[in-house]
Amino acid sequence: MSNARIPTILAGITTRNRAHILPKALDSLRLVARPGLSIVVLDDASTDGTPALRERYPEVRWIRHERAAGIIESRNELMRSADADYYLCLDDDAWFMDGDELGLAVARLEVAPDVAGIAFDILSPDRPDHRLRSPAQRVGMFIGCGHLLRLPAVRTAGYYATSPGTYGSEEKDLCLRLADLGLHIECLPGVHVWHDKAWADRDNRPLHRSGVCNELVMTLRRCPLPDLLVVFPWKIASYAWFWVRHPFYRMAGLAALGDVVRHLGSTWQSRRPVRRDTFWNFHRNAR
Repeated sequence: MSNARIPTILAGITTRNRAHILPKALDSLRLVARPGLSIVVLDDASTDGTPALRERYPEVRWIRHERAAGIIESRNELMRSADADYYLCLDDDAWFMDGDELGLAVARLEVAPDVAGIAFDILSPDRPDHRLRSPAQRVGMFIGCGHLLRLPAVRTAGYYATSPGTYGSEEKDLCLRLADLGLHIECLPGVHVWHDKAWADRDNRPLHRSGVCNELVMTLRRCPLPDLLVVFPWKIASYAWFWVRHPFYRMAGLAALGDVVRHLGSTWQSRRPVRRDTFWNFHRNAR
């Protein structure tokens, strides 16, 4: 009988009003089930039929917020409560496709202690073509809809940082802080997660507003001086040029700038810049 240690993984899904698609994510977790895996769903104050799904998935631990906290606070809550080696994050509109993906990611982290996270190779309606599997590749960051994190490293980095916007740049910010600890993110090419992108066909201007705001806030927090004096105006100019070419997003972008100004004081107080070499190496390698 083998006495090999079994790595423990908490698979966390945060969800709100996605009862129509959440079962696909949960079914895929059944597909990748392995010893040491536990599953938790955090229902962030859904008003649809999400609570009724509990009976279909008795192996899942369910947590419910009566008042919505948002995806960042919800992810942090799950990771802070986890007594596990790894945290598997899967969006409620994403799922595994073959059944061996989690095992491959855990195996890689078990032999690479300087790797803090695994980015699965994301497929989606606008990127549907499968890639052949190949060895792990170092990348700048993971995509939030499907990834595996080394929990002790995330604790040291300080989890996700909250921002004024509800969504955007949280993964980039965490990966930047992990890089400042001398850790890396790797992608497993061809080891796919399908992301159905539930925001497709909706008005995504609110996402644009949130994303621009959070990107600028992250820059103010992490970019070292004196580089910030160049990088921050350059980012604003880049957004302005985007709005010239895409006027549909112009008002949302201007609202994002207003959000940044309103939160400028608290953002500056939370400023924790990374090392200059970390900042520039990250931005050269981030995808």
